[in-house]
Amino acid sequence: MNSRILIVDDSTTVRRMVNMTLTSAGYEVWEASNGAEAIESLEHQIPDLVITDVNMPEMDGLTFVRTARGNPRIPKIPILVLTTVNDPSFKEQGRLAGATGWLCKPFQPTKLCDAVRVVLARRTS
Repeated sequence: MNSRILIVDDSTTVRRMVNMTLTSAGYEVWEASNGAEAIESLEHQIPDLVITDVNMPEMDGLTFVRTARGNPRIPKIPILVLTTVNDPSFKEQGRLAGATGWLCKPFQPTKLCDAVRVVLARRTS
């Protein structure tokens, strides 16, 4: 069975690019446009990995990570942050919130796929 990945980003273009990259690498992908929509999605289906942006309306990425980590009905799935924010203090906030890793946009498809493979391999080991 292919690993399932939820992409959370308010940019349709970014979601499409990440979706195409991961789908072509053999992953099953679905999308949410903000953290609140992602939390609702996680109530119905659980992915093997979540990739989220930080700056989004309704519920930003760090709030999403904190909310997901604080919800006992949501398993401790890995959450990668994919964002234009490269500030070390934000990265630390992400780590403290429970993010598994931090990637910066614009992303290179091979680097994104490599990061996804590493995180998913850690999850199964």
